[in-house]
Amino acid sequence: MIEFQNVSFAYETGENVIKYMSFSIGAGESVGLIGANGAGKSTIMKLLLGLVMPTEGRVLVGGKEVSAKSLGEIRKKLGFVLQNSDNQMFMPTVYEDMIFAPLNYMLSREDTDKRVDEVLKRLHIEDLKHKYNHKISGGEKRMAAIATILAMEPEAILMDEPTSALDPYNRRLIINTIKELNQTKLIASHDLDMIADSCERVILIGGGRVAADGSASEILKNKDLLAAHHLELPLSFNK
Repeated sequence: MIEFQNVSFAYETGENVIKYMSFSIGAGESVGLIGANGAGKSTIMKLLLGLVMPTEGRVLVGGKEVSAKSLGEIRKKLGFVLQNSDNQMFMPTVYEDMIFAPLNYMLSREDTDKRVDEVLKRLHIEDLKHKYNHKISGGEKRMAAIATILAMEPEAILMDEPTSALDPYNRRLIINTIKELNQTKLIASHDLDMIADSCERVILIGGGRVAADGSASEILKNKDLLAAHHLELPLSFNK
């Protein structure tokens, strides 16, 4: 579903942020993307979305190379849940945000409304449908942001720090929601306990390269490996 083939990328400063990176993620996999600040996690997301293009190598989504010509098709396959939901929810109400993309993809109003109701029911947030975005809590807004993405019916979902700044109740709600999603998931986060709870596999990024790639339990229990990349054991493993 997602593939990096020997990808390098440099910003205008000239220094490579991503260096000859290769990995692949199969359909339906749930993968945690971890690493210290500046390791390259955000750049990987930008490359997948076509917000920046590789200086070397190829990025593929669903077998299609990400390029200026393919962006429309690629972005129909990917849903991106931003760290700050305020940057994602730009319409007055949750309902209006949810219908925006499907209608722009030429889905009928009847089918769009049916899809919206199905997603809200699936996430158990039917009560948010007609609420104003500026009047709902941070946790509710994060759930609404996920609902907005699911209404697009993407094949894969990218998430950037989905549990940041949430209280324990809403954090658990988001984790349970993530675990129930059937789509391919790539989740970038410093919340290693959340990654351990919701991802089967982890890709550890260090210095713009893949430092480790394996099962979540294997990597997240490796204290020396995590310490070498300025990370600490998840609390659930630190006993």
